[in-house]
Amino acid sequence: MMSYEEYMRSVVQPMRTELTSIGFEELLTPDEVAAKFDDMKGTALVVVNSVCGCAAGLARPAVSYSLKNSPKKPDHLYTVFAGQEKEATAKAREFFTGYAPSSPSFALLKDGQIMGMIERHQIENRSLEEIAADLMGMYEQYCG
Repeated sequence: MMSYEEYMRSVVQPMRTELTSIGFEELLTPDEVAAKFDDMKGTALVVVNSVCGCAAGLARPAVSYSLKNSPKKPDHLYTVFAGQEKEATAKAREFFTGYAPSSPSFALLKDGQIMGMIERHQIENRSLEEIAADLMGMYEQYCG
């Protein structure tokens, strides 16, 4: 019989793969987050992934669309999974100064400092194209 942890891993794996297949690196521990963020050079898009419907129907497709269609892109692509790697997600959120925890969400960091954030309330009830346009606007403003 499959344990609860094994079951959850199997359920969320496609949600992880949706991002890793387009170049995102999963950060699974607080140490991995610190290693990437503490001395970050350049820009990084951080996706706080989630199992909710707006992550599946809007957030993940919007980030994929934005990266395919923007001339400017972040230097680094990272993801943490809210509700799965809780400690890694909490560590990442320490860098999102001024923003309440939100999942799904997108954070754009430059040299480890938060430049912009798209929170869940800015994802829900909007079109994929609107969300992607917000992401591409951040890339245009902050990415080289």
